[in-house]
Amino acid sequence: MSTLEKLHDPDPVIFARAYIGHLCEVLQRIDPLDIAGFIATLLEARERGATIFFMGNGGSAATASHFANDLAIGTRSPHNPFRALAITDNLSVMTAIANDEGYAAVFARQLQILGRPGDVVVGISASGNSPNLLRAFETAKEMGIKCVALTAFDGGTMRAMADEGIHVPTDPKEYGPAEDAHMVLDHLVGAYLMERVRRGG
Repeated sequence: MSTLEKLHDPDPVIFARAYIGHLCEVLQRIDPLDIAGFIATLLEARERGATIFFMGNGGSAATASHFANDLAIGTRSPHNPFRALAITDNLSVMTAIANDEGYAAVFARQLQILGRPGDVVVGISASGNSPNLLRAFETAKEMGIKCVALTAFDGGTMRAMADEGIHVPTDPKEYGPAEDAHMVLDHLVGAYLMERVRRGG
């Protein structure tokens, strides 16, 4: 039985309190040193004009889009921007690749076209086992692109493949708190970088 199943209560007020409390516990277990390392990677990519690619499936695809927006636009750095984009966002490209080469190729193929050595790719996945993300990491490594994994559950294969990452420790299949935490990381990192840019950093 998962933690959320144990916390469930017929009273939505009681369940809401329990869910929020559990999410706070999950967030407290994230290693802040990993967050600092990710921020450093993003700043280094900005300084050398590298592109930062975000990718994920399902809810994590939405997080990838949100992350790219908050980094490229939300940091308000037009003169020295974070060159961030989500390779989840072009429906025509994704469906063309999926139709011609299979869904497992939708991210790897885009990296082959758009990526360059020194770029960064951020894979967002609760399980860390999505075949299209793993293939994209394989392609990235062949191209000299740094791989960052934002994971949950036990981290899966993607966590082991990554050059670095941030792990959200949750129970298996606990998608809600996992994806909540990934969005908190988006806003935490975005808030830090926006203020750093504002101060001339």
